[in-house]
Amino acid sequence: MNYNILILDDEKEIADLIELYLKNENYNVYKFYDSKEALKCIESTKLDMAILDVMLKDIDGFTILSKIREKYTYPVIMLTAKIDDISKIQGLSIGADDYITKPFNPLEVIARVKSALRRYHNYNPNNINESNDIIEFLGLSLNKKNHTCILYNEKLNLTPIEFSILWYLCKNKGRVVTSEELFSNVWKEKYLDCNNTVMVHIKRLREKMHEKPKNPKFIKTVWGVGYEIE
Repeated sequence: MNYNILILDDEKEIADLIELYLKNENYNVYKFYDSKEALKCIESTKLDMAILDVMLKDIDGFTILSKIREKYTYPVIMLTAKIDDISKIQGLSIGADDYITKPFNPLEVIARVKSALRRYHNYNPNNINESNDIIEFLGLSLNKKNHTCILYNEKLNLTPIEFSILWYLCKNKGRVVTSEELFSNVWKEKYLDCNNTVMVHIKRLREKMHEKPKNPKFIKTVWGVGYEIE
């Protein structure tokens, strides 16, 4: 399948390099050095992924990411010269799926692109062949077939990662799920001890579920162990 991937980076050499490697994998590439032009493409083109630089001269990557997440759930990978955790947490909190620090190996970018697309389309309702899979309890309803989440009659706009986190926790209701287990089953990658990706996505998921930070009703934190839906 020829996926449509947008690249936005005002460093021409980097954008051109990523474009070259993506085209070698037969992806359709929409390349931009300017944020405003990229936004026009985002609004008018059916995209399967976006790769965004954080530090841009006009509109920064976080702002572009926020605009994407207002309407779309496809994967977004952030590129940055920064290596501090605050920047990574900010991006993940807004809805980024992955983070790559410059300088990088182009082959690593391709590997992460393939991984993100695989995760996304594994949870895309158009690609699910299972019969109706529904979980319902305490006002929460999850439908894996059409990828919907309804809480107290309100439809929540969850990204595929957020949906799969909640689905996995609900399927294991009553059991503590470690961050390592959750990461391995949702992201399908090896978990590193310093990885705070799970924590950031849980925080974002709780916000969408209108959970009280200190006393959440659904997703409980078991300190030093992981998470549990009682």
